[in-house]
Amino acid sequence: MTASRAALTRDGLRLKITVQQVRLGDEQYRVISPSKPLKNGALYKFKDSYHMYVDRTDGRRIGALWLLAARSPRSLVYLPTRTPAKDLEGVHEAEMPFDLVLAHRAVQFRPSQWKKLRARLRAGNAPRELRTASVPVRDLPADAPEIDYASPSDPEHRNLLHQQVHAETLFLTGSTAAFKEAAPHIFAVTKDGPPAAATGLYISGGCNYHVCRSLYHWPDLDSHGWGQFHVEFCPSWSR
Repeated sequence: MTASRAALTRDGLRLKITVQQVRLGDEQYRVISPSKPLKNGALYKFKDSYHMYVDRTDGRRIGALWLLAARSPRSLVYLPTRTPAKDLEGVHEAEMPFDLVLAHRAVQFRPSQWKKLRARLRAGNAPRELRTASVPVRDLPADAPEIDYASPSDPEHRNLLHQQVHAETLFLTGSTAAFKEAAPHIFAVTKDGPPAAATGLYISGGCNYHVCRSLYHWPDLDSHGWGQFHVEFCPSWSR
């Protein structure tokens, strides 16, 4: 198990992360990122939907970071998903790459500030602290049931992940419960996507082999004008 993977232990998931403290004006923000780039995790927008492609290893890392966002109400979790280390087969030429930021609503971060904050994160002299984050066993999801996409998730919309876009980045903002409810669907894709699928015929989005989950109920999307967030296992990355 390499240091960049989400390692499962008796106590839960352990994950190497980078923590940075960045000041903008009078505010200081704590930003969590994976310690090493995501090799096989990418996010694209196609028409009105967002499509995240993962393999088992980086899908688990992303799922762990999702749970970390639920446990980190004062932090931004930044996933640089625009530039995966390995090419993704079958991406439509019209798909636009996006980064992803998971923001607990307690942070009260304005996405319009993201471009300036991101530039400071990437500066060569920006301080970086390498840490090992832990997600306890009690937070790890059991098998997630399929969503009934025709019904609203919550009549009061308390546990929705709200969407905003700025500077080629999708922001998902919500409560602890919202991130915890979404995370099991990411883990389900990594569990149900066996590496053996990479040895057979595979067409992205095709019915011959396709493991995916979507995070939103359609009535919630219609009422807010958001795009569906679709997570798909990519077996070609398992070769």
